[in-house]
Amino acid sequence: MTRTMALGGVAVIALLIGGTALYVGMNTTDDQFAQCRESTVGTGTASIGGPFTLVNGDGETVTDQDVFTKPTLLYFGYTFCPDVCPLDNARNAEALDLLEERGEDAQMAMISVDPERDTPEQMKDFASYLHEDMIGLTGSPEQVRAASQAYKTYYRKQEGDPEYYLVDHSTFTYLVLPEVGFVEFFKRDDSAEKIAETTACFIDASS
Repeated sequence: MTRTMALGGVAVIALLIGGTALYVGMNTTDDQFAQCRESTVGTGTASIGGPFTLVNGDGETVTDQDVFTKPTLLYFGYTFCPDVCPLDNARNAEALDLLEERGEDAQMAMISVDPERDTPEQMKDFASYLHEDMIGLTGSPEQVRAASQAYKTYYRKQEGDPEYYLVDHSTFTYLVLPEVGFVEFFKRDDSAEKIAETTACFIDASS
């Protein structure tokens, strides 16, 4: 149950993610998902994503193959995030509900970028509050860093209070399909309706 809390163009533009550039432009690829893509990654979609090993809310060690058993809206954030993470994940949860209304079987997940504070239990509580089909993942700093690097995300712990610090991080949501991997990303200003519609297109095209 959701709790609501809340490119491209003729020219190629670059979205900077902590020094990593994703080049996004008009769709010129000819693949099975061509009709669904609104953007392309200049280095190719295969350059985003990859294997990882993390820990789920039950304290179990899991891999990407264990997690991505169905179409997944993947986000990198943290439970102490005061506003952005709850809002983005609430929007993703709304998109997931819209997909479920269409009869699509999908899920959402968040990988913590704050492994120092985000225990498996905290990730499980955060996920279950937002949606029954959300997975919370954490791990050692090394495991989290490896997952972040695979998806070209950025995060950095702010200096200050050792207990109540904030973490700067990128805010893309990634669509990952089982047996396929990363296929699309969504920005903060994309609506739940757009995310659901685009995700449904990818699901249909993968069938």
